[in-house]
Amino acid sequence: MNAKRTACAAPALETPAPAASQTYTYSDLQLTESASTALAEEVALAIAYNGISQAVMLVTPTDLEDFIVGFSLGSGIIEDPSDIYDLQLSGSGSAQYAQVTIANRAFWNLKQQRRQLAGTSGCGLCGVEAVEQALPDLKVMPGAPLPPAQWLDGLRQRIGAFQPLGQYSGAVHAAVFMDANGELRLGREDIGRHNALDKLIGGLVRQKIPTAGGLAIVTSRCSLELIQKVLRAGIQTLVSLSSPTGLAVQWARRHNLNLIHLPQKNAPRVYSPALENQA
Repeated sequence: MNAKRTACAAPALETPAPAASQTYTYSDLQLTESASTALAEEVALAIAYNGISQAVMLVTPTDLEDFIVGFSLGSGIIEDPSDIYDLQLSGSGSAQYAQVTIANRAFWNLKQQRRQLAGTSGCGLCGVEAVEQALPDLKVMPGAPLPPAQWLDGLRQRIGAFQPLGQYSGAVHAAVFMDANGELRLGREDIGRHNALDKLIGGLVRQKIPTAGGLAIVTSRCSLELIQKVLRAGIQTLVSLSSPTGLAVQWARRHNLNLIHLPQKNAPRVYSPALENQA
């Protein structure tokens, strides 16, 4: 029990100790108090049509009725807002439920699609089972003139009034509608970029705001599912604050949708059948 223990060798004198500037502790970092940090909220929203579960989406828990209407229309579940007969929300906390009653013809088409969506805040096409569902046959727009250039002047700053959650937390996307007079009329926000657009479309429908001659503005990147949503909603011009994808541009041109990218510092970039027809 009293066996000798070998003494540890002393560190070599030539090995330098770590410099004080290379080490730190939490007390040195001036950490922000988590209790005072604004965070974006999200909940799981389970959607059922005529009693049959269809999707679970992660959404910001604001304007949920608008979201349900816009999601139903923008996803092609219904063809017209009148196809929704009733909408009931329930639940609390992080679990919310929507029971939606739709017309029989819409419900039949939904069953034929055989879609069971596992939605996330980042993807708009989760759960699509066939390429035909991701690339549906949509109606070609009749075509519309480009909006006046002055409508786009200072637009990034002007839509700030419609982004209270974004200014509060900095973690949500926004979708805003400008009417045929160049007036900003309605805005919606969500952690999901496609959710924000669904909420905007639903809000326009529920408030009976005419979309003819107007345009939708999205703060997020512009990919294919956003193009499909505005096409189904009958909005003929889409302005994106981030670059569109190549497929989004192809679909916009093919369906006579005016697509405009509004960079932060450079002039607007137009991907538009109207512009091409004038050339």
